Amino acid sequence: MIELAASFDSQFESIPPFYLYLLIGAIVFVETGILLGFFLPGDSILFSAGLVAAAHGEVNIVILVSVIFLAAFFGDQVGFVLGRTIGRPYLEKHKGPRIQKMIENSERFYERTGWWAVVAARFFPWIRTFVPPIAGASKMNYYKFLSANALGALLWGVGITLAGYYAATLPWVKSSSYALAAFFITASVVSSLVNYLRHRR
Repeated sequence: MIELAASFDSQFESIPPFYLYLLIGAIVFVETGILLGFFLPGDSILFSAGLVAAAHGEVNIVILVSVIFLAAFFGDQVGFVLGRTIGRPYLEKHKGPRIQKMIENSERFYERTGWWAVVAARFFPWIRTFVPPIAGASKMNYYKFLSANALGALLWGVGITLAGYYAATLPWVKSSSYALAAFFITASVVSSLVNYLRHRR
């Protein structure tokens, strides 16, 4: 899995620009909007897409980051709506004190620090997939979520892609792309393991 993620930039090179836009957009949307996409290494994919755009003149960086921004934005919006329309009714069917306490704590958290949580979650693998539906189920203010989602999509999706694009002009960064991709994958595994152990404790 690490080798696959580390070689994203070389694999993307052979894809025509139009299909590259669709592929990257689909990956970002699935990772941020559909819970089953939590395992996708979005960070390394975005960075590699930026490297490819810098190395191949046929890939338009403006179109690429626009597609990524829209995919990241609407992905989170879909997750939020699913949490509000499906997750919340499901939780409300269970009247147990534990469930009700969990709902109260979630609502209190998203009311106080939800805006920052939505923005910051973009930069944490796996967590960014689950925050939007939880925010929706917790009835976070829609307009607060909307603004936080837009900023997070800009800083994460556009920011990391542009980092790869401009870093391609530095030879040492190009040669280190494999290590960077491996780092992101390792961070994903470690963060998920830590969260699992904390949850069990």
